[in-house]
Amino acid sequence: MKQEDGITPTREYCVYTSCYCEENVWKLCEFVKKERTAPLEQLFVVFISNENRKIPLWKQKSGHGDQPVIWDYHVILLVRGLQSDTLVYDLDSELSFPCSLKVYGAQALRSDRYLRPEYHRKVRVVRADSFLLNFASDRSHMKASDGSWRMPPPPYPPLHTAESHMNLDDFISMDPAMGWGTVFSVDHFLRSYAGNSSSSSTSV
Repeated sequence: MKQEDGITPTREYCVYTSCYCEENVWKLCEFVKKERTAPLEQLFVVFISNENRKIPLWKQKSGHGDQPVIWDYHVILLVRGLQSDTLVYDLDSELSFPCSLKVYGAQALRSDRYLRPEYHRKVRVVRADSFLLNFASDRSHMKASDGSWRMPPPPYPPLHTAESHMNLDDFISMDPAMGWGTVFSVDHFLRSYAGNSSSSSTSV
């Protein structure tokens, strides 16, 4: 499994299934934990969504030119170094892997100021150790009413915990009273995390 300077395998060697971004990020976290390529406390899982579950993202592989892709939600991995820029690992992005959060924020997220209110994004930031411990998905959200798959599932068994087989909605929800982690507006998130990690600290 090829690995260069980053804490994960290079993009082409990562575990990846299209349209299962939450599981792709879970697998990245699992790799870092098993291989000990970085302290797990430096990793954060970021769910991007809103109450309408309609969020625009730019620089996505499934996009066309400079047009955004409208997702119901998206998940990325955030890595905060002690001295270096905060990095984003997004396997669905055209940007570099990893990419600095400053670049990702400017080119992929952009600001909500120029979007209609129904497209304003929020993010839920969850510590990677908490995500690995608590996340569960039976993949039922990817099944049509007739039981067929909307998109083929990953080849490995569904992720579950002793307490749950499906709690994906608790992570996608942007209700601060639900789930794990801390909820931010996208602009507040970028202000809090895009600078040097020593200049701001948020408990999640």
